Amino acid sequence: MKPNAILKDFTHFVSLNVLGMIGLSCYILADTFFVAKGLGTNGLTALGLAISGYSFIQGTGLMIGVGGATRYAIWKSQGKHDAANRVFTHSVVLAIAAGFLFAAAGLFLSTPISRLLGADGLILDMTALYLKTVLCFSPFFILNNLMLAFVRNDGNPHLAMAAMLAGSLSNVLLDYILIFPLDMGIFGAALATGLAPILGMAVLSIHIVKRRNGFHLRRIRPDPACALDLCSLGLSSLITELASGLVLIVFNLVILRLSGNIGVAAYSVVANLSLVVISIFTGIAQGLQPLVSSSYGRAQYVELSQLLRYAVLLSVVLAVLLYLVACLFSDGLVAIFNREADPQLAALAKDGLLLYFAGFLFAGFNIVTSAYLSAVAQPRPAFAVCILRGCVAILPAVFALAALWGMNGVWLSFPCAEAIASVAGIFALRRSFPGEKQKNSPVSPIRPV
Repeated sequence: MKPNAILKDFTHFVSLNVLGMIGLSCYILADTFFVAKGLGTNGLTALGLAISGYSFIQGTGLMIGVGGATRYAIWKSQGKHDAANRVFTHSVVLAIAAGFLFAAAGLFLSTPISRLLGADGLILDMTALYLKTVLCFSPFFILNNLMLAFVRNDGNPHLAMAAMLAGSLSNVLLDYILIFPLDMGIFGAALATGLAPILGMAVLSIHIVKRRNGFHLRRIRPDPACALDLCSLGLSSLITELASGLVLIVFNLVILRLSGNIGVAAYSVVANLSLVVISIFTGIAQGLQPLVSSSYGRAQYVELSQLLRYAVLLSVVLAVLLYLVACLFSDGLVAIFNREADPQLAALAKDGLLLYFAGFLFAGFNIVTSAYLSAVAQPRPAFAVCILRGCVAILPAVFALAALWGMNGVWLSFPCAEAIASVAGIFALRRSFPGEKQKNSPVSPIRPV
């Protein structure tokens, strides 16, 4: 493929996925806005504590969806359609099973989980209610993520984008209706979020109804090797989301000790705005994945190099621009979520934006790197980058820096961890490009299932 054609495909897939992921990130951002306006600081604190549960659901859906779709794209590019369909079937079965496990946890364990997250008193009741509602909708969240990935890899990124935007717009509308006219409080916010993926799946079903789908369900025998393979390829996506949820939990516990509920409310503002930024880089990664997996399946190594170069350059440029926006408009961004005009909340959140958002100068590169490594069937280095940025580096950093500089140390732990992970990512990429011996070896060591 000519360089201009590669750039055209890259621009097409990435732009659609970035727009769609921004829309998808508005699920929680809309909740944050309307909860802040309707329920004030207590509602914002409860949402900040409960939002980690959404990260675990989202991570599971992305692991199964992205992992299954990656292997599907590789087999499809090699003409192994039966193997591709078996991967799709295994993915659906795993998604349904995982969804019902999360739903059961929501029904029976939402209050104990909320206590573990640091909630108490009135905030405990609000946190548990939000968490229970969102967890009960887990099957829909996970299946929606799965179908988004497969439709995207099946050559229909426009429909995937439309589904993400439709779900997000419905969530915004339902948030307003359920919180204000119907006065359903935090339950209304959670219900609006839970209903959104159902509309998304309805839009995605057009791909199947019009018989455009290359993937089909098949009668299969459970194959642990297939399940392990697709989960390993999506592991970096899971770790990214789980790390986000774990960081939310740890940050909330540390911040509760340093600044109390007002600090958690400030972190809720920073964390939810950061979800939008992360969604942009995730959109680049998800737009990159189908192209990289297809090129990898066809052993087109020059294309792989060009695609990676475009993705890294775009992530760096966007990171600089987004950080400038955070610096220039921090007061206005914080004011959107500060209904009570609390000066302490405003000061904490503004400092958080200026310090925490510096981490995105490295995070964009790390997200693209881990997605690329997964797309070329190298789950181990992808996992290493994700686990480093998500746990190994950031957890010690937040405790150490918080002890030294208080809340400023909490905010700085994120850029510190991302900078360390970016060094590991550079080494992983240098080792990922095939040498002459690898170029002559089979593209995928995994047998068709």
